[in-house]
Amino acid sequence: MAGVIRLPRVREKGPSSLEETLNERRSVREYIRGPLGLDEVSQLLWAASGANLYRRTAPSAGATYPLETYLVAGEVEGLAPALYHYVPSGHALETAADGDLRRKLSGAALGQGMVASAPVDIVIAADYARTAGRYGRRADRYVHMEAGHAGQNVSLQAIALGLGSVMVGAFDDAGVREVLGIGEEPLYIIPVGRLGGSA
Repeated sequence: MAGVIRLPRVREKGPSSLEETLNERRSVREYIRGPLGLDEVSQLLWAASGANLYRRTAPSAGATYPLETYLVAGEVEGLAPALYHYVPSGHALETAADGDLRRKLSGAALGQGMVASAPVDIVIAADYARTAGRYGRRADRYVHMEAGHAGQNVSLQAIALGLGSVMVGAFDDAGVREVLGIGEEPLYIIPVGRLGGSA
């Protein structure tokens, strides 16, 4: 299938325990320059919303799966700078737009520099209608809970990989949608990079 990039197989066991990653979790806004490996990106995206032994790595109310995960890649070994859509069922990326969108995304995120300087930004967006069809007005609550699960998964996976991340919620929603050309509502921008500092 044209435009589809198969990601490296995920590692199901790592050197850090869950307790260690919880203890080391922090917000990191400064990164050492240098690309991430495609294997690292593979792990991060799988942690966000990948398929596991049962269904997905993050729980979803009624298995409605309202979240879509996007990768704004700027510096990844073996991956061209572009916007990619993550496909959990095949653990693959679909190219959504060519070019490095980190600076434009940073602009939509109120000029927050770490969005532009991180090698990658993971964007978690939601299609509320998928959950509302089953749960009505409770959908907003369930979607936001699921986004929190996915975001924490990314944060802990980053620590397990020796990387840093930060959860960004301050941005112009319409601006992010325009930069990425998506229809879903953006909920998180998660810059990820090599550890360089914290706040």
